[in-house]
Amino acid sequence: MSALAADRPHGQTDGDQDAATGRSFQALDGETVYHGRFFDVRIERFRHADGEEVTRELVRHRGAVGIVAHDGERVWLVRQPRETVQEPDLLEIPAGRLDVDGEQPLAAAQRELAEEIGRGARSWEPIVTYYSSAGFSDERVHLFLATDLYESTADSGENERIEIVPWPLRSLDTAIEECRDAKTLIGLLWLARRLNV
Repeated sequence: MSALAADRPHGQTDGDQDAATGRSFQALDGETVYHGRFFDVRIERFRHADGEEVTRELVRHRGAVGIVAHDGERVWLVRQPRETVQEPDLLEIPAGRLDVDGEQPLAAAQRELAEEIGRGARSWEPIVTYYSSAGFSDERVHLFLATDLYESTADSGENERIEIVPWPLRSLDTAIEECRDAKTLIGLLWLARRLNV
């Protein structure tokens, strides 16, 4: 999916082409059945161009960022427990939620890089924006490349149990083989292609 496609508002399609093929739809109504710190669960109804109405259970999420940070010799990864999937030390790129009101994805990425690995970056490049699980959630993940790194600090205010893992770029394929996290696989595979390794 292109970054442009991911930036369309919910339910908005490609206009005439979608209308002509019957793919357009409109939101009718809905209700929030759970309101949490990080996401809401909603029951929503939609009407498609052919008149069919459908009901969907949806997770509404502010979105997240992930950072592929490297210094020319190492890519900076983290290990942390992910209780949801029973993983005590899942290997990931630095990442976090868009949980500050009004914060743009790049600012969130800069904050998360400092919080998770104690680094800043003088050079930032957007990689891709994608839906993490479009079948039930509107969460969009914004991936960035961060280079020309320097030491920095920030306090997340949370006990995240993070182990910093500076992984040698010459062994990037091993990190990819070990990885089970989608944003990290996307980021590291992109990096491998960029570096031709």
